[in-house]
Amino acid sequence: MSELKNDRFLRALLKEPVDTTPVWIMRQAGRYLPEYRATRAKAGSFMDLCENPELACEVTLQPLERFDLDAAILFSDILTIPDAMGLGLYFAEGEGPRFKTSLTSIAQVQALGVPDPEDKLRYVMDAVRTIRKELDGRVPLIGFSGSPWTLATYMVEGGSSKDFGKVKGMLYSDPATLDLLLSKLAESVTLYLNAQIAAGAQAVMIFDTWGGSLTPEAYQQFSLDYMAQIVSGLQREADGRKVPVVLFTKGGGQWLEPMAETGCDGLGLDWTVNIADARKRVGDKVALQGNMDPCVLYSDAEMIRVQVKQVIEGYGVGSGHVFNLGHGIHQHIDPDNVKVLVDAVHEFGAK
Repeated sequence: MSELKNDRFLRALLKEPVDTTPVWIMRQAGRYLPEYRATRAKAGSFMDLCENPELACEVTLQPLERFDLDAAILFSDILTIPDAMGLGLYFAEGEGPRFKTSLTSIAQVQALGVPDPEDKLRYVMDAVRTIRKELDGRVPLIGFSGSPWTLATYMVEGGSSKDFGKVKGMLYSDPATLDLLLSKLAESVTLYLNAQIAAGAQAVMIFDTWGGSLTPEAYQQFSLDYMAQIVSGLQREADGRKVPVVLFTKGGGQWLEPMAETGCDGLGLDWTVNIADARKRVGDKVALQGNMDPCVLYSDAEMIRVQVKQVIEGYGVGSGHVFNLGHGIHQHIDPDNVKVLVDAVHEFGAK
């Protein structure tokens, strides 16, 4: 593998010295970019795009051509594992992901197999290998997965949900079935992320998008305990370098301390958390990633610079900060505003 020319993202996650704050953006390869929309149209559908390693590579690299980003993130979807388990993922126009089958009984959960990542999810590993080769050491490649709890919400609800009535109903009325599902998912995610690392991912992130919907007790038992299990099962070194692990629970700012105890290297923060407070609470244990409100990008260059500076000054002096948004970029953002953000991070973050 070629030598890494820009490793400040990896260094910041390991709290090693950096020349400036590194930056990447959740969903940086996405619908706000006209070139992404063109490739997506060429692919035919979102899943066809995910399942074509060459096109997945093309869209992964698109934002790096426009912006001075410090990392690339694999273009894929968090629901690849449930799809590989046979639930039949499809995307309905205007309503997001749906599954042909949703889980309602313990018999269905018992019947689920743990997918072999180099078989049913081979297209993801091929994308990782292709991207890593094409990057040629420009910046590190981030692999990722959804968290077991987040994947379970889609599998039980049959798609996205506003109130999580079915999956939380299962949590309270039939916790044994939910635990069995989460155990299978934790095993699947561990295998999946380790396969991504073997294929060339240089850092990995676990997206717990719906952990914030839980009570503190339920979060610990049904989300965090399973993420901790994954963290302890991950390959933490490749190519003679450490492979950092980042956990991100959207709406999870109140649980940073137990999250930092999992052994992960970094925590993603959403925009509802004050980064200075977060650093006081857990900054001696983990790096922090985040956390500008994505909606700032609807404003003008001056306001974007003000908000970037605020986050960087909030974090304060010293390594251990990766700049990002507090969640994914919105599809109607002007790409020129993203350039303002990236350049401002490097300017204000220079030590």
